[in-house]
Amino acid sequence: MMPFAFLQNIGTTELLIVAFVSLLVFGNRLPSVMRSLGKSVTEFKKGVSGIEDDIDQAVTADKKTTPPNP
Repeated sequence: MMPFAFLQNIGTTELLIVAFVSLLVFGNRLPSVMRSLGKSVTEFKKGVSGIEDDIDQAVTADKKTTPPNP
């Protein structure tokens, strides 16, 4: 199983190193950075679902306006 497509051979040690470096870089700001990251992901998902709804409405409108062929 590949958890990350862009990092094919990443192990537990590498993840711990990345977590430690991010803790050093962000320090006390880490909770606020993660909170803003979560909000941005939520907004992105809302935008994608809005686009999907628009596409679904356009497809159903095309089906309703097209008369069936005998």
